[in-house]
Amino acid sequence: MPTVVTDPYDHASAGFKALKLKADIVTVSHDAPGHNFVKGAKGANWEIRGAGEYEIGGVFVTGIAIKEGKDTNLVFTYDYGGVNVCHLGDMRSVPSRAEVEALGSVHVLLVPVGGGNALPAAKAAEVIAMIEPGIVVPMHYKVDGTALKLNPLKQFLQEMGLSKEAAEPSLKVTSTSVPSETKVVVLDVAS
Repeated sequence: MPTVVTDPYDHASAGFKALKLKADIVTVSHDAPGHNFVKGAKGANWEIRGAGEYEIGGVFVTGIAIKEGKDTNLVFTYDYGGVNVCHLGDMRSVPSRAEVEALGSVHVLLVPVGGGNALPAAKAAEVIAMIEPGIVVPMHYKVDGTALKLNPLKQFLQEMGLSKEAAEPSLKVTSTSVPSETKVVVLDVAS
């Protein structure tokens, strides 16, 4: 199965260590240094920067353009043999019912939660309630050592009724392991 990297960041602008990733497919939600550093993912044969449906090596990728004021944010869904992963990019506002329906069934949702140019915690929780994924992976929040002006993960966890979640080094999901009730999984940050 091909590997996918979505929104690779320019480490110099994000304040993280340089990426050490290999990918077959790279998707970019919008043209900004925290999301479009395609060179950060080595070996990519396919670069997707537009809306549409793509089938690459058994992975079905769908890019859905969502207007965010004057800008367009691409939301990507990836179907890996029946496990549907959705990356919301820098979604800023709650999507319409039609936009949510275009995503289809979502098993794993990667959602911005720290505000800035993306969803703040309360809006992220509202979007999660609309999409009803099995697993939520929060992203785009304040991390020590970066200059990004974002809110901390704690605000989102409180919004979801959680006090604290231990960070996991990785997440493995199969079509039979998706929980029926939404579960938040915090992943270790590579700072």
